[in-house]
Amino acid sequence: MERSDDKLLHATLAAVAPGTELRDGLERILRGRTGALIVLGNDKVVESISSGGFPLDIEFSSTRLRELAKMDGAIVLDREGAHILRAATQLLPDPSIETNESGTRHRTAERVAKQTGFPVVSVSQSMQIVALYVAGTRHVLENSSAILSRANQALQTLERYKTRLDEVTGALSALEIEDLVTVRDVATVLRRLEMVRRIKEEIDSYVIELGTDGRLLTLQLEELTGGLGNDRELVISDYLDAAHNSDTVEQVLADLMKLTSIELLDLAAGAKAVGFIVGGDALDAPVSPRGYRLLTKVPRLPRAIIERLVEQFGSLQKLLAANLEDLMAVEGVGEGRARAVREGLSRLAESSILERYV
Repeated sequence: MERSDDKLLHATLAAVAPGTELRDGLERILRGRTGALIVLGNDKVVESISSGGFPLDIEFSSTRLRELAKMDGAIVLDREGAHILRAATQLLPDPSIETNESGTRHRTAERVAKQTGFPVVSVSQSMQIVALYVAGTRHVLENSSAILSRANQALQTLERYKTRLDEVTGALSALEIEDLVTVRDVATVLRRLEMVRRIKEEIDSYVIELGTDGRLLTLQLEELTGGLGNDRELVISDYLDAAHNSDTVEQVLADLMKLTSIELLDLAAGAKAVGFIVGGDALDAPVSPRGYRLLTKVPRLPRAIIERLVEQFGSLQKLLAANLEDLMAVEGVGEGRARAVREGLSRLAESSILERYV
């Protein structure tokens, strides 16, 4: 559910990340101590605010970008950054567009980005920085060492979050088997899942910005979060009916994502987002899962079969109590699959309780 503005920023960061030819060109411009104004896209709006210069339509290369940047005026690339379309052109954006920048090049860059919707790169000759103007935001490119330092701190935080998440999800599984779950237990797991999602999203942005310098970070991130899958959706699906919530899973996810960092620490806020009534002793009210999350842990069980099993039995406790004949009565569940479900749930029940009490 990423916003389109965020997607555009991430795509632009990927286009100028270390290891790309465009980034090489920008670094050449910085080393040459010249400035540049580069528009990453072209259409009728860009053409209407362009004056002078000359058309090129040549294949992009970092050395060509460096040489063209020596001249006054802006450089216009195609959206993919594969071709240089125009150079030494003067950009005349709408002067009424609000800008917080002071320098002429940066003011023009921000206005062009807002007016055209295309990302604009500004290389400052005096400050020796590269700034991106994307969807109304300004992002200054940093060297890889500074980004890696923050990314490693975030990775350590993610590791602690993941350890705690494993603890609370394990406890939830045991409580679900014993039918002892409360609203508090559900809210605790959802809070931890959302915290992990947020810190992972932050690290993802670092990975994009690091480009080829972020390969090791990518492997570490995958190792920590590879097994999470769609756990948030499954927990919500399990307890949406118990909360008497008519919202869809997607709507509940959106409500959770809207919570501020302070609100996320409040279990009542998380429970309310799912639809549970909060206040008084409401957090300690008992609830029962439908069985989605634990059924997904049974090997090679298709989503369609999981849906039919949940619809047929309605709750995890009834699924646990079902015999082979009961399971085989569900469409698409033969003897082999029924036996796999029965044995899979039994193993999950045994391991969950052992982890909790041993």
